[in-house]
Order: sequence, then structure tokens, then C-alpha cells
Amino acid sequence: MGQLEFDDQTASGIEAIYQLGDARRRRAAVQAALAAAPGERVLDVGCGPGFYCAELLAAVGEEGSVTGVDSSRSMLALARRRCAGHDNVELLEGEAVALPVVDASFDAALSVQVLEYVAEPKAALAELHRALRPGGRVLVWDIDWDTLSVHSADPARSERVLRAWDEHLAHRSLPRRLGPLLRSAGFEEVTMTAHPLATLGADPDSHGAALVPFIGTFVAGRGGVSEKEAAAWVDEQRSLAERGEFYFACTQLCFTARKPL
Repeated sequence: MGQLEFDDQTASGIEAIYQLGDARRRRAAVQAALAAAPGERVLDVGCGPGFYCAELLAAVGEEGSVTGVDSSRSMLALARRRCAGHDNVELLEGEAVALPVVDASFDAALSVQVLEYVAEPKAALAELHRALRPGGRVLVWDIDWDTLSVHSADPARSERVLRAWDEHLAHRSLPRRLGPLLRSAGFEEVTMTAHPLATLGADPDSHGAALVPFIGTFVAGRGGVSEKEAAAWVDEQRSLAERGEFYFACTQLCFTARKPL
């Protein structure tokens, strides 16, 4: 059994998570860090359901343009609906390691929680470098899943669940290597900021609370976790939330860099 498959069902679940308060706050942080300006050409690699593409259209204005690339047709269908009515957006099917775009054709590029799913992040960063004009900006945002922690009265079972959850991606702790990987790809001015996802209680607007059933569905039958154990873990997390004892925390890392002139 492999990684998470971005089919219709998964795409719809991710679209729902993107509408939560935590996701809106992340998009605001991404927008601030990327600082897209009117007239710029922006590339979104792994555009998913198109939230960033739609919001970047407002930043670049009618004189600018946004191109979204994703390998999932289900995600692209959602993105096309979200960006409908705009002539300055292009949505393309493609892989992060082989972008279907012309060399040096973008002023800025972003890839948010994508490279942790890519087997060869070095190749993906080389493609981002190729796509940007000299002086162009890049933003890469991923989660260090090794920082994920939850509260449980059965820590052994919870540990098995979280290790099975690791199977949903290619790299558990990619941010630890992103600095040198960006520099080796030819980028300069590399910076990093940390953005915690932390939740107490049953806040329905939080990433953590929304992720619990997602994790339970994925891990059932993986990594020695039975369907019964996965369901019991989800039930326990829901009970903890009802009692105000729920705890979820992990760290996201935002990297920015520039292609030399």
C-alpha cells in the first residue's frame, strides 16, 4: 500500500480542510511571504483545489496571470470551478519534477505542502528554478511530521497510528533538508519561518480536529494498525475533544528564496 491517493473522495476532503480557519490563516501567511504584485506571473506547483490560484488572481490583477499545476485530475477539476470566469489563469496537469511550463517564464512560484509527497524533491526544486526568471522568488511550505504529537491514554496505540500515518507521504521531515536543497538547486537568500498548528479542545475550525478522521481512515490496515484499532483511536480523540482534553500540535515551515539575477 502506497501514499495518499488524491482521488475524488480525498480531493473533496482536502477542499473542506482548506476552508477551515487554520487553512485560511496559512494562506494569509503564504500571501504575505510571497508578496505577489500587480502584473506578475505566478506559478502554483501542486495547486490542489485552487484556493491559492483564486486568491493570487486578486493580487496580480488583470495584467498579471496565475498558472496552477497538479498531478491529480480530481484536484484540477475543483480548481477549475474555483477559478471559473477568469481569463488570466491556466490550470495544467503535470508533475512537480517535470513542469509543463516554459523556462524563465514566472516572477514568483509557490509550492505549499507538496514536496513532502514528491519522491525526488531535489528534481522538483530544479524545476522551480528553471521556471523562474532571473531574480524570481520561490516559496516552499511543508510540515515536519516528526513534530506531530497528540494526547492519548494509550500512547503505544497512538504511536502505531502516527507511524502508519507516515505512509501517506514520501518524506516525514523534509523541512530539515530544504535549506541546503534550495541552495544546491541554485537559489540564494534562503530564509525559514516556523508556523505552529496547535489545538486544544474541539475547535471545529482547526486543522488538528479535522485531520483526526482523515488519519483514522488512512491508517486502517496499515503499519500493523487494524481497522478496529484505527476506529478506537478516532473514538478516543473525539471523546477527548468532548471533555476538553484534546491536544494536537505540529510545526509547519515556510522557506523563501530567490533565483540569482
